[in-house]
Amino acid sequence: MSLAAFAAIYFVHLAAAISPGPAVLLAARTSLREGMARGAWLAVGIGIGACLWALAALFGLAVLFRLAPSLLTALKFLGAGYLLYLAWKMWRHAPDPLDTALPETAKARSNLGYVWLGILAQLANPKPAVFFGTIFLTFVPPAAPLWAYAAILAIVFINDTGWNIIVARIFSLQRTRAGYLNLKSTIERVFGGLLALLGLKLALT
Repeated sequence: MSLAAFAAIYFVHLAAAISPGPAVLLAARTSLREGMARGAWLAVGIGIGACLWALAALFGLAVLFRLAPSLLTALKFLGAGYLLYLAWKMWRHAPDPLDTALPETAKARSNLGYVWLGILAQLANPKPAVFFGTIFLTFVPPAAPLWAYAAILAIVFINDTGWNIIVARIFSLQRTRAGYLNLKSTIERVFGGLLALLGLKLALT
């Protein structure tokens, strides 16, 4: 593979990673409420989840969706249901006062637990499946060697993890957290509304 091919994959995937979606919203909200470190571990999980989608695409995800389109439909509805569930929880608890102490579920969750949460959030979102199964594959030469696959997966991991760590850092800053405390109800409902819109868009397209 040429350097130009790697550069094309890097930039097209970076654009997809940066575009707002459930993973970015989750990284922002986690960092606002629980701090930079927990948001960073979540970002690692999001990066791993993206790699799993990319790996599936490189080894036949697009073919599988063509052979069994109902599988993609089921995946879309499952993902939409999960996003709507998260949106409902955010909206319902938006007026609740924020306890500055971490909730018991957050205290009990280890760093590995946040990684796993990030993986689940990414796998429950069919948006990466569509991206990696269509646009992404058009930039990967059909006869690419195995070492190129490893390099591509590294690019995917760095892009998704790096961007969500940046998001975590921004939303963990004291000024950002102070603004969140002042506008908690509004921000939580905006986040919940965005997730609901993403879920509905996913179900209807």
